[in-house]
Order: sequence, then structure tokens, then C-alpha cells
Amino acid sequence: MALPPRLTDEQRLRALEKAGISRKRRAIVKAQLKSGSLSIDQILEISKTDEAVANMRVRELLESLSGVGKVRALTLMERLEISPTRRVKGLGRHQITQIRNEFMKSAHALTPGKLLVLSGPGGVGKSTVAKKLREVGEFWVSVSYTTRDPRSNEIDGRDYNFVSHEIFQTMINNGEFLEWAEFAGNRYGTAQDKVEQALLLGKNVLLEIEIAGAKQVKEHLPKSILVFLEPPSWEELVARLEGRGTDDAVRRTQRLELAQAELEAASSFDVILINDEVESVVQKLIELAS
Repeated sequence: MALPPRLTDEQRLRALEKAGISRKRRAIVKAQLKSGSLSIDQILEISKTDEAVANMRVRELLESLSGVGKVRALTLMERLEISPTRRVKGLGRHQITQIRNEFMKSAHALTPGKLLVLSGPGGVGKSTVAKKLREVGEFWVSVSYTTRDPRSNEIDGRDYNFVSHEIFQTMINNGEFLEWAEFAGNRYGTAQDKVEQALLLGKNVLLEIEIAGAKQVKEHLPKSILVFLEPPSWEELVARLEGRGTDDAVRRTQRLELAQAELEAASSFDVILINDEVESVVQKLIELAS
């Protein structure tokens, strides 16, 4: 067995100083958690860039929550299959999600935001509404992942996160999506961790997704509000689809047939809004989240 490296007096002093600073940092964070000025989700986020917090034992973190204590912390860790010696930086994606869900209703966390899911037939104007809502700053608007090619006016990371079919499949395999669906030969999905993080930070969240995906979200998060966006008339929807200029005649026919079927799904949504004026729709969405 190899012997540990010998440290000079100066190296030993620096190591002790660093350890002391880390202990003080962890003590401050635990005190903030206990007082409620920081939520456990915020601390998990901080750990991504703060070495001292990342090296904190999960047990210490949980014990710092008022009303948890050593016994409950160990019981919770055993139930979530987290080793008693695990440090925050060693938590897996699934374990982080479980901890977030466990304390989502905690009095020590911010009041969770509301989740609105906006859906409707293609061409009804969902993207326009979502863009306007992002501009007014009332919602955190999730940017979906998709395997389709970007249109000429779309920007990666703003309109969609454009990825290959291989990357999308890997994300499915890793359980990274809150929902995903296939539409018109391409896949669309919503990253689960980003949505959960925004909600736990008290932000209202808007998902602009396809109808099949909206139903998946409702199954996972029953408190979500499903909003169906309808066109003022069928003729208006036809005009919008044909005016896009991004599809050939065959594709437009397919989209119109699909839109007819999608309109029939409106009855399964919580709220139906008619998109006759974007500003009016945005205001009604804001009211739903208030």
C-alpha cells in the first residue's frame, strides 16, 4: 500500500485553512436552510459551483431542516436508497428528483409556482403566445427539445433545443423528460429537471407542447393546468397553416387533417381559450396563474 504524500509545513497550513473555510461555509448554508432563507432545492443548485457545499454529506443537509433531525434524515435516506456517507456531489439525477419532490411542500421552501400547459392544433399560434408571455416576464417558459430541423427564423436554445434522434433517444433512456411525444415524424420533449427546479423556486411555468405530451404532464403532475388554444374559426386556422410557406401541398393537407383530429381533444383540457388576440390570451394565462 502506497504511503500518503508528505506535506510541508506550508502545505499543511494551507490545507487546514481551506478545511476551516469549507466548514464555515457549510455552517452558514445549513443555518440558512434551517431559518428558511434558502430552500433545499436552492442549495442543490448552489452545490453545482460551490465545492464546499458539494462536499457536504447529504445527512448533514437533511438534518439541518427544522423538524427533520437525525432519525428522520437517516430513515429518509434509507427509503431513497442514499448511502449514509453520500455527499451532495455524489447524488444521482433520480435521487435529486426524489429529494426535491419530498420537500416540495415543505414550509422551508418557497411556495411552488403553478404549471400551465399550453396546447392546441398546429398553426393555432402557440409559439406566438409563448413568445409574448416570455417578453412580459410573468412566466418561466420551458424550451422544448426536438429532433426536427429548425425553420429559417428559429434559433437553437430560444425556440427549441434542436438535437439529433440519437441524442433524443439517449435522453429518453436516461429518464430526462417530463413528457415526450412524436408528432409529424419528429419527437418533442420537455426536460424534467429544469421544470421542477423552476417550480420549486416559486416561478410560474408555461409549457408549450403537443396534445399527447400535455396529457402525460397531467398524469405526472395532476395540479398542472391544461390550456387548449383554439382558432377563432376553422377558416382562420386553414389560412394560418397555408400561409406558413414551409410545407408543400401534401404536407399542408396532412397538417389540416391532423388539426381536425386535434380540435376534438379540447374537451379533455381544463381551460379552452380562443386565440383571437394574442394580448388577451396572455392576460388570461397570467390570471390563471395568479
